[in-house]
Amino acid sequence: MYETLEIERDGGVATLWMNRPEVHNAFNAQLIAELSAACRALDADEAVRVVVLAGRGKSFSAGADLNWMKAAGEAGEAENFADATKLAGMLRTLAELKKPTIARVHGAALGGGMGLASACDICIAGERAVFATSEVKFGIIPAAISPYVIRAIGERQAYRYFQTAERIDAARAAELGLAHEAVATDELDAKVKEVVDALLQGGPKSQAAAKALIRAVASRPVDDAVVEDTARRIAALRATPEAKEGLAAFLDKRPAAWVPQA
Repeated sequence: MYETLEIERDGGVATLWMNRPEVHNAFNAQLIAELSAACRALDADEAVRVVVLAGRGKSFSAGADLNWMKAAGEAGEAENFADATKLAGMLRTLAELKKPTIARVHGAALGGGMGLASACDICIAGERAVFATSEVKFGIIPAAISPYVIRAIGERQAYRYFQTAERIDAARAAELGLAHEAVATDELDAKVKEVVDALLQGGPKSQAAAKALIRAVASRPVDDAVVEDTARRIAALRATPEAKEGLAAFLDKRPAAWVPQA
């Protein structure tokens, strides 16, 4: 179905592999379109509980394909706007998935690759991972990825790294909040599985609601509107079948119905 992606399924976990290893999974128009389509399909599939984004070969994603960038440099502003809109739309689709998302980062995550890692809910980095917003070295800016990178590392750090394009190793990425964990390369898959297993304990609808809650509350002052909104959100969930099942499972000292059987 896809030429630049592979999808592996293991129970409720779908691993979305970028599969352009010969160019370090660099973006081109096809990869952007296929990532958008795959994210929409996985989000609509009720059998999928968690989406892991990963890259085949030596890198997670090295950013924009040089041939694609060269073509963009020769195109007019209208064509560049159309291309940029598709990239921004793909990142937003990934960031707004109702399912939990994990970036499994090894090797290079540069430019748009750092954007992908930031757009996922959780980022686990191998010790050899390296991140950068390298766009200024090419005379451009990390525009499409900026909402997600700034969300991950904060405005103050963005002023540095958006302008210097310095490489950020895995340990520094964890210090910045870009990566939730930095682990030895041979422990990367085990750590991803550990986080996946934790995610599978939660209710699917409550996890989707939790993501929506964060988007609604983050960076807003705690005023009457926020207090009322948060109260309404919890009130709406308490009477749902999922909440009733979660409470019953806790009281009965058993796994909830959504927890995979051992």
